[in-house]
Amino acid sequence: MLRTPSGGAGNGAAASGLMSIGTVLNVLREEFPEVTISKIRFLESEGLIEPQRTPSGYRKFSPEDVERLGHVLRMQRDHYLPLKVIREHVDAMARGEAVQLPSLGRQRDGEAADEPEGPTAARIGRAELLATAEIGEQELDEWESYGLITPLPDGGYDAEAVTVAGLVVELGRFGIEPRHLRAVKAAADREAGLVDQVVAPLRLHRNPQTRAHAEARTRELAGLAVKLHAALVQSALGVRLP
Repeated sequence: MLRTPSGGAGNGAAASGLMSIGTVLNVLREEFPEVTISKIRFLESEGLIEPQRTPSGYRKFSPEDVERLGHVLRMQRDHYLPLKVIREHVDAMARGEAVQLPSLGRQRDGEAADEPEGPTAARIGRAELLATAEIGEQELDEWESYGLITPLPDGGYDAEAVTVAGLVVELGRFGIEPRHLRAVKAAADREAGLVDQVVAPLRLHRNPQTRAHAEARTRELAGLAVKLHAALVQSALGVRLP
């Protein structure tokens, strides 16, 4: 359960319990540390949430909006569901209906677990990515040339491309250009290669149940690698992030 800040005394949005997108980001990052403002805006553009708007156009989120966002991000992270399916699930939950989510690699009664077909990640088109990141064609081409974002074989992009694009934009505000991020990309590739090396024997195992655990082990190792990377950067800079 996500913990939303109480409205407390005051007027306007604070008194009504409505939150700014920055406050929502802080709430969500307790459980989803990699979520960004761009990701929240993208989910809004896909109709997953409908925050209120002030006369000046600023988004204001209710506690119900934040809870719904938590459900959406959880379904993406834990079940690899496409956004269309997630929307159907959260709409059903909002109506009070019971929702049965798929489970990967679990054993049924008396049967060996079926090998999963592979995660189905949310995908967006090039125009959607440009609009969400608020960038132009030339900028995206440059990012792709440095390997920061890679299109899928069908020309679309996975959900992580939205996260990467948002972070590249945010770093750019500090004068860090995409070409400066090639070293970060190279380090990430080396970390991914290390994880692949560890998980490869599981993927090639003759036992289907063992192969089914490969994806879960990959996520676990990726999470540890990300935490280690963050800790090393903080240690090198002598700072500690909140």
